[in-house]
Amino acid sequence: MTKALSPSDRAKAAAAKRSVAFVEDGMKLGLGTGSTAALMVRALADLARSEGLTLTCVATSSRTADQARQEGLKVVTLDEAGRLDLTIDGADEFDADFSLIKGGGGAHLQEKIVAAASERMIVITDASKEVKTLGAFPLPVEVIGFGWTTTQTQIEELLAGMDVMGTGISRRMAGETPFRTDEGNFILDLALGRIGNARALSQALNQIPGVVENGLFLGLCDTIVIGHSDGRVETRDLNAGTVHEENVLFEESSNIFREL
Repeated sequence: MTKALSPSDRAKAAAAKRSVAFVEDGMKLGLGTGSTAALMVRALADLARSEGLTLTCVATSSRTADQARQEGLKVVTLDEAGRLDLTIDGADEFDADFSLIKGGGGAHLQEKIVAAASERMIVITDASKEVKTLGAFPLPVEVIGFGWTTTQTQIEELLAGMDVMGTGISRRMAGETPFRTDEGNFILDLALGRIGNARALSQALNQIPGVVENGLFLGLCDTIVIGHSDGRVETRDLNAGTVHEENVLFEESSNIFREL
């Protein structure tokens, strides 16, 4: 017996399906990482097969690259692709200014590099990820392993003077061992509660020796596609200042839901 999908899964699937409608033949695409992005990759592969699209994809993690190749999509490196037309990715939080926190999947370094190399970034998400002020989701900071405790101490000292609600820091674990990114680095998760000045915090964090990149995505996203469990999708365009709602119809037996 097939287990019914959760409202969150249905919302993610609606956003994923709507997002690939922005894809055109011949595009060079950045593919995000995470559960919503994985649904998008499936929907993208289905679209490419049904419409006969020729696409060149750059993945933001080894997980996404493996999935995209298994789905039959052409995957190359960013160096091979050069400037990208569009990146579609998820987010852990977003606010009214289209500022994001990403990195819950541990891929925010490659995600930020790919987004910055794209003419346009579309974020796909569900309504639960919208916040008035960033910071409820722990902010991931990727750090190199050498001297990581010293780096953590410097981050703690920095946070004491920043406009944040909390200052807790924990090293991300994978079971009983430290989580490692695709680059072999550690991730420190910052439990800030609220971030008063995201730009100042982002710049200050990246000035600390040992910090590779943080999960604040500022000024990169221009379109957010928000899915709802009833199949409704809300598309917000930052540059045009528009909000468009529509229904995206799908069946739970469709290809996008397999082994969800």
